[in-house]
Parts: sequence; C-alpha cells; structure tokens
Amino acid sequence: MSLLTLENVTASYGASQALFGVDLAIGEGEVLALLGRNGMGKSTTVKCICRMLPASGTLTFNGKDLTHLASHRAARLGLGLVPEGRRCFGSLTVHENLTAAARRGAWTFERVIELFPRLGERRGQRAASLSGGEQQMLAIGRALMTNPKLLILDEATEGLAPIIRQEIWAVIRQLKAETGLSILVIDKSIRELREISDRAVILERGRSVWAGAIADLTDDVTHKYIGV
Repeated sequence: MSLLTLENVTASYGASQALFGVDLAIGEGEVLALLGRNGMGKSTTVKCICRMLPASGTLTFNGKDLTHLASHRAARLGLGLVPEGRRCFGSLTVHENLTAAARRGAWTFERVIELFPRLGERRGQRAASLSGGEQQMLAIGRALMTNPKLLILDEATEGLAPIIRQEIWAVIRQLKAETGLSILVIDKSIRELREISDRAVILERGRSVWAGAIADLTDDVTHKYIGV
C-alpha cells in the first residue's frame, strides 16, 4: 500500500493551468525522485500535496483524502516540507525555529543537533544571521521536528557550496539508511539521486511522462526530459 498516491492531478494558477495529469506513488520507507526541467510542475505538485494550491484528481496520504484539507491539517497527518528557498523564520533563533512546530515523536531538538552539530553550536543565533547552508540544515531540522511520515525536499541543495551540498546528501543517505522515513526529493543532481532513490517520476509540461525504478533511468531518458 502506498503512503502517498496522486492520480491524474490537475491544478491551475488562476486561468493558467499548470498540471495536466500528474501520477505518482510513494511507499513506506521509499525514496522517490521527482524530476524534470525548470517550470515543468515539480514545485506545483509539492504545493498540491501540501494543500497550498487547490487541485483536482486523487490525492491520498496514509489512507486519507487530501483534496479538501487545509494545509495545516494535511501537515498534521505527517507531511514534513523543506520548501524551496528554505524560508526559515529569520527573526527567531535556531532553537526557536526548531521548536516552533515541533510535535511529539522520535525527532527531538537533541536528535536534530546530533544530525546537524552546527545547529547546536548556533542554537542562540537568529536564523537570519546563518549562512545559506546552515539555513538549509535548519529547514531540514525544522521539518524533522514535526516527526513526519513523509519528508518532502524541494531543491534542498540548490545554490549551496559544493561541500555543503555533499553534507546535505550525506544526511539524506543517513535518513534513508537509519530511519525508514519516506522521502520525496526534487533536485537536479542526477548522480546523487541515483545513489539514494528507489524510484523516479519525470514531469514534462505538467504531466507525468516517465516512472520507474531509478536503475531503469537511462541516459537517453534523462537527456530527453531533463537535459538542456
């Protein structure tokens, strides 16, 4: 049984339709890569899943219909979002960012700073004073503090220095290996995605055009749908 299922999902921004039929499914403990060129509907799909954008079609999570839920109610079901652009609360400290939306569970402040020791060193600093990489660590830690069933990473390595990107990828590999957490990841780094993902779905102009095991993602397919 899938933890998250989308079938024939459509969505629009006003009169402009953005999704024309997105299909994907994520099982328990599975890592799914959502791929496609810029502007093909990946972040829009995330907005639909997290109920930040109205959508039609089938959206179910952990056996519950998401279609008419408010975003905060969907989050309480166990959706943990690391949004594109990080969006930390700049005026709050690291500790306050992590505890603001915390829910009871295995992920605690202490466990997050074990994962990201740098956040422990900066627990009293305001988020606005952190580097981009530290803010990305904070955004991931904040999502984990909600103790989600599904972690959604929307461009979690974009714009970061190479050494920080590798730290983030190492954390994602650790989460997969040690937690059994289901993860939906959007990123442009195909090499790293091949290392951590079980399956992939590719979007083209708001439609699902390819889905399968990451091992079956050939160079021809990536060149056709992802290459420049």
